[in-house]
Amino acid sequence: MKIDRIDHIVLTAFDVERTIDFYSRVMGMEPITFAGGRRGLAFGRQKINLHQAGREYEPKALKPVPGSLDLCFITETPLDGVIARLKENGIVVVDGPVAKTGALGPMTSVYFRDPDGNLIEVSNYAAAS
Repeated sequence: MKIDRIDHIVLTAFDVERTIDFYSRVMGMEPITFAGGRRGLAFGRQKINLHQAGREYEPKALKPVPGSLDLCFITETPLDGVIARLKENGIVVVDGPVAKTGALGPMTSVYFRDPDGNLIEVSNYAAAS
C-alpha cells in the first residue's frame, strides 16, 4: 500500500453550524452539503466532514468527542496576515509564531483553538528559515 495524501478528516462538533461559521469566516474554507444533507468544509484538495456530537454517522471513531483533535493547516499567507485575521475575529493566539518541523521540513506555526477547543496550527513553509 502506498498512501498519497489525506482526502478528508471527520471533526465531531458540539454545534455544526457554529463550526461551519468559524472555519469559513476565520479560515476561508467553503461550507459544503453532500450525501443527503451532511455538512462539511472544503479547502484545497481536502475536506472536513462534520459530525454532530451524539448524532455521529456510522461508521465512526471508537470515542468521538469534540475538542480532541490537533490539526495543522499549511497556508501560503504570511503568518502576520494569519495573526491579523485571527485578531479581527477575536481569536486568541495560544502560541507562535514558533519554529516547528512539518512533513516537508522546517516551518513556522501559529496556534489557536476552534469553538470546540480543538488545537489548530496554521503553518507556513515559506516563512521558515
